[in-house]
Amino acid sequence: MTDLAREIAAELRKLPSVNATAVRALRRVYSRRLSGESAAAIKALALALQQLQAPGVRVVACELILHHPAALASVRAPDLQHMGAGMNSWGDVDVFGCLLAGRVWRARQVPDALIHRWARRPDRWWRRAALVSTVPLNVRAQGGVGDASRTLAVCRLLVHDRDDMVVKALSWALRALATPEPDAVQRFLKDHNASLAPRVLREVNNKLKTGLKNPKS
Repeated sequence: MTDLAREIAAELRKLPSVNATAVRALRRVYSRRLSGESAAAIKALALALQQLQAPGVRVVACELILHHPAALASVRAPDLQHMGAGMNSWGDVDVFGCLLAGRVWRARQVPDALIHRWARRPDRWWRRAALVSTVPLNVRAQGGVGDASRTLAVCRLLVHDRDDMVVKALSWALRALATPEPDAVQRFLKDHNASLAPRVLREVNNKLKTGLKNPKS
């Protein structure tokens, strides 16, 4: 799969504009081409892709797994550890958490304890990944229906974290939950009012009151 990974990376580099529409159109071409491949082959390709330097490779890698039912159903904790290796930006984390880790966790293919371990890691990007992985539990467009128990368990582990990337992710996690489970989020804010960062309190309260993170005055 290494040669195919290089081929995909080369195609990504040729794109005149590296935007979500163009990257996903290319990924769909390869998903159709690889639909008959085994789960192991798809995961191997995804890992090989992430070792290459090209815009959009992480999106393509995660989506190749996401859109191959057998590959997605086969993902376990070691696969996520490998797929998340090398994350060094909020974009990397959000792709990994929303397209792969959160959906695998939602399906209970990995234990809650794995996500909790990420929340305790010294690496800011893994701590952010723990929070971002709660988003697919709660956002309808990503298949979520609301899971206050699992979401808030992760949020509790990070209420005192003041890393900016983690604070922003905590706000996002709670705002995502606020749509299906507003009462649970209200209680969480009340219980942790003295510990939460001002940004989190402001944005989540805005979401609960107006439906928007930052409503225009």
